[in-house]
Amino acid sequence: MPAKISNKKAQVFTLIAIALIGLVFVSFSIYSVAEQRHSVKTRISTMEGFLNSIELNLQRQIYISGFRIIFLAEDEITKNGEYITNVDTFFNEAFFQGTVAGQSADIMLGATYNDLIASIKDKAKKINVDIVMSNPSITISQVDPWHVKMTLFADFVMSDKSKLAKWEKQQQISAYIPVSKFEDPVYTVNTIALISKKIIQTPHEGQYVVEGNSANLLDHVNSDYYSFNSDAPSFLKRLQGDLTADENGIESFVNSNKLSTQGLPVYDKSKIDHIYFSSLNPNNCYVAGMPSWFRIDDTHLIKYNATCG
Repeated sequence: MPAKISNKKAQVFTLIAIALIGLVFVSFSIYSVAEQRHSVKTRISTMEGFLNSIELNLQRQIYISGFRIIFLAEDEITKNGEYITNVDTFFNEAFFQGTVAGQSADIMLGATYNDLIASIKDKAKKINVDIVMSNPSITISQVDPWHVKMTLFADFVMSDKSKLAKWEKQQQISAYIPVSKFEDPVYTVNTIALISKKIIQTPHEGQYVVEGNSANLLDHVNSDYYSFNSDAPSFLKRLQGDLTADENGIESFVNSNKLSTQGLPVYDKSKIDHIYFSSLNPNNCYVAGMPSWFRIDDTHLIKYNATCG
């Protein structure tokens, strides 16, 4: 009888031991799954943060590239005395090839598409991530009178090397490059680079002549400021020598005294630049309080709140 009781106790203890071991395994499995989920969640969070930093970096890189390409375009205009034939073609060649008309452009070193991708992939390696960007293209547009927008489009894939997570998306990254302080190519070409005129936005918009006082208009003219006007060409059009109207157009007054000083021909016509440097010659007049050489056409009298006198 005692032997049977002992056997039963042993069986009970065995069952308890098995149950405890099973419980340990179940607990360990649950812990492992939870730990794995936590690891995946942490990894995804890390990669999302990295993706955000990549997009910010791309925006900065595109800004730098766009700025340099505009500088390069203006340098070409100054050297050759000719406008850029096609801005889109010029930007694409400079950005993707680092060249102008097939010739290497040193200023694009570190600012081409390949440089941009190499920089991103180098950063990705440090956190064990693969990045692939394919089918890239860019667009250039004048989004307002004072900014050029450069946008990069590309198919984007980012994956963890351990295959925990993967992102696929169509990247569309834009940068806005201010045209302020760039030289106006219309002056560069028409004065054979003897006169350089930087684009500076006027502080007098809408307040050129106040209660008959033309002091602001005089400062606007003497300071070589630019103002917005939808009947004027945009900065991108100016790069191409296109003086037709644009909804994001800008204009300035030509100081004919400066032309005369450089031995350049002077014309008795409206000093609005896109008129002065064109074949147009609308009716014009003098405005009281302005320099003797100043002339403005009838249409622009309204824009600058001026009257003939």
